[in-house]
Amino acid sequence: MADGTRPFSRRTLLFGGGAAAAGLATGGLTWAQRPRTGDEDGDREDAGAPPRVGDFDLRTGAELLAPAPLFNTTGPQSFAFDDTNGQVYTLQLVQDGIRLDDEQEAVAYDDRKSAGDLCLTRLDRAGNTLGHMYLRGFGHGISFGVEPTGQRTYMWLEGRADPENGYGRTVVRVPFKDGAVLDGSDDSVRHFEPVPGATAVCPALDLAGQRVLVSHEEGGVHRFSVYGMADFLAGRFTPTQTIKAGVQVREEEWFQGCALYGDFVYVLTGNPYTGKNGRNPRKSGGNTFVSAIDVRTGQAQGRRKVTVAPDLPYREPEGMAVRRVGSQAGLCVGFSVKEKDRRELTVYRFTG
Repeated sequence: MADGTRPFSRRTLLFGGGAAAAGLATGGLTWAQRPRTGDEDGDREDAGAPPRVGDFDLRTGAELLAPAPLFNTTGPQSFAFDDTNGQVYTLQLVQDGIRLDDEQEAVAYDDRKSAGDLCLTRLDRAGNTLGHMYLRGFGHGISFGVEPTGQRTYMWLEGRADPENGYGRTVVRVPFKDGAVLDGSDDSVRHFEPVPGATAVCPALDLAGQRVLVSHEEGGVHRFSVYGMADFLAGRFTPTQTIKAGVQVREEEWFQGCALYGDFVYVLTGNPYTGKNGRNPRKSGGNTFVSAIDVRTGQAQGRRKVTVAPDLPYREPEGMAVRRVGSQAGLCVGFSVKEKDRRELTVYRFTG
């Protein structure tokens, strides 16, 4: 969202150098303030950067999803693919003034945000709405995963939202049910707590590798932990990797999503356009960056500015995911764009 209230906003993200040992939580990401340098457009920083970030070439990208409205009017927070059924799922905060069936009155947007109330929309690949459900008390929706299994499709989400900021503290796995309103406190919702006491928890899935990625904060340090899916579901929370690496992200860039594929964790950062005198004016082409971290070594494997579609209105990076078509994988970056009185989601795909 553009209100600047993400836990990581207005800070520099430092992926501290060092290796990640299998099965060990060996450090993580640290945050530190630093002064501005005056070079805000990112062009010099990206000059000479390698075109590939991890397994993907970030020089060009193709529009995968044209700007599409979601079930609510608020901006998208993230998206994930069901490649088996050719569908896209998106998360957004519940819009202002909605009263759900069991609520006494309409609820304000700020209250929804602090409570972690989300709207989940199911789309086809053309952006047509196929269904929705409401998730109360779950979190902020920075990233999530979709797991199709036979007749059901499961959502891997953050859960048990922190009332201080609306961000999740656990991981949950719940089936999609069109039109449903689900409370995170319901007995039917099973909460996984891979890192007790962690905050800003959000998951992503690597179905090809049967792995779960959990982004989380612990003791003020941001980490990415990787688990085998079968072990995770069985409550065995020894990570195969907990990652730290050597990438620096600018002070004003917000953490906007993460994905796991092959040997790399991918991290999305950036902000919406500001006015011409702000830190991210349209003339800059945006400050959206994708970084990669090698899960085998914990080392950075590239950071590159995303330059596609510089003329999108608003153009806030919102979520990333991997989409597979046969044997080919594409790294996808979403943008929130403005359309009259609502926000919409558009997605661009980058291949190897």
